[in-house]
Amino acid sequence: MKWDPAKYVQFGGHRDRPFFDLVARIGAGQPRRVVDLGCGPGNLTASLAGRWPEADIVGVDSSAEMLDRAAPLSRQFPSLRFELRDITAWEPAPGTDVVVSNAALQWVPGHRDLMRRWLADLAPGSWFALQVPGNFGAPSHVLMRELAASPAWASRLDGVLTGGESAGSAADYLAVLLDAGFTADAWETTYHQVLPGPDPVLEWVRGTALRPVLAALSAKEAARFEDEYAAALRKAYPPTRYGTVFPFRRVFAVGHKEGWVHSLDDVDGPSNVV
Repeated sequence: MKWDPAKYVQFGGHRDRPFFDLVARIGAGQPRRVVDLGCGPGNLTASLAGRWPEADIVGVDSSAEMLDRAAPLSRQFPSLRFELRDITAWEPAPGTDVVVSNAALQWVPGHRDLMRRWLADLAPGSWFALQVPGNFGAPSHVLMRELAASPAWASRLDGVLTGGESAGSAADYLAVLLDAGFTADAWETTYHQVLPGPDPVLEWVRGTALRPVLAALSAKEAARFEDEYAAALRKAYPPTRYGTVFPFRRVFAVGHKEGWVHSLDDVDGPSNVV
């Protein structure tokens, strides 16, 4: 599935907020390496270089289109680099003290098993933070699935819409972190966003959830699907005089592996104990 970086960042102010709320809960002082799994167009990864300017910042993504958009950022921030890699093939290298994954793991079936492996491999003192959608039961997603499963579209879109079955609850991620020996915090937030313009919810999902549908259909078919879907969205999200209110529920979890604390010049071993 190809991604459209320009469409993805269309609602950047709204989409970025969960990332900053997530990262604000990470207490790392001077990490050696910070990894952003599913970094997308890299703008949020670059903000990590601003927070931890002495750390090696690595953005990992499986989309060449997204990383093409991200590439110029690595020239602005000498400590920032990007890797084209599937998340399932990633393993934490020595010195990885912070791992962030923002709105990416829901696309990876079995990612909680991957998390268990990553958490075991991370050194004491490290941090792991994730955010995934919690809105797969919202009308925006339910209506999309119902239309895709209707007689007119089922033969073309069977098995195309995934992600909801992969995303866990706050309790699920809390349990994974605690079982791995991390101190952990997990929570949910619903952002009630006011979106401007005509059919704004359709515009929103075009950048994310609707991508698999658009990739599976011809241009003519995609336009017809969007027309039917947009009509249903207008009923579910009626416009107000202020704009269209779009609740956006997210699931967060942050964990800290207690033990040794590393300094920037301590690459080969721990420096002190907490």
